[in-house]
Amino acid sequence: MMIRKCGRRVFVMPVLILLACIIVSSPPVSAEVVTRLALPGRIVALTFDACETKTPSYFDESILSYLLREKIPFTVFVGGKFARRNKVRLAELAGYDFVEIENHSMNHELHMERLNDTEIMREVKDNEGLIQDIIKRTPHYFRFPGGNFDARSLRVVEDLGYEVVHWSFAAGDDNRDLTPEELTLWVLSKTKPGSILIFHINGRGYATGRALPGIVDALRKKHFTFVNLTHALAK
Repeated sequence: MMIRKCGRRVFVMPVLILLACIIVSSPPVSAEVVTRLALPGRIVALTFDACETKTPSYFDESILSYLLREKIPFTVFVGGKFARRNKVRLAELAGYDFVEIENHSMNHELHMERLNDTEIMREVKDNEGLIQDIIKRTPHYFRFPGGNFDARSLRVVEDLGYEVVHWSFAAGDDNRDLTPEELTLWVLSKTKPGSILIFHINGRGYATGRALPGIVDALRKKHFTFVNLTHALAK
């Protein structure tokens, strides 16, 4: 194969050209977003989003008190505005070894993939610093608001040291018209070994507080065990 460079003829082996193209043009390999647990056995992860946009939001204590009383491992992905407003309660939660508090971005921008790299890093790092100040620990997992991301935004977040964790299926508990019975039937019909469940604990899981005890009891009767993300995803 012959190419022309600066007016001279240069002969280059085709294999070398191919390798050079692969090295230069291939994007960095990125880990996939976690949507289920890979550990064997009938395990399930219980996760909650706690975010705030325009309306002040607080912990749904009917959910929180139940989880703490039953000592059920769970993870809260907390947004920055919510963290500021609920910092006392978050600090209390940090004292429980079965509770994880993780990063859900500073301002809950629903389309972080539309932000530039610097803006994405700011959304992640500003909330990281806030969470660190409150709970005295560094979050390890990140959840994109609305689950919206692309390859670039995912790479930016991963480069900051985070593993991105979403969910196996949407519970839909932010639907005001969903009854506790409907929520229960839906979640139980979709849950499988390794499922990552998602609910809202910021007052927008309208039927969750009434449905959750029944969901947990039914899953336990099916011999499911609830685990923390750290337990299930630790390398």
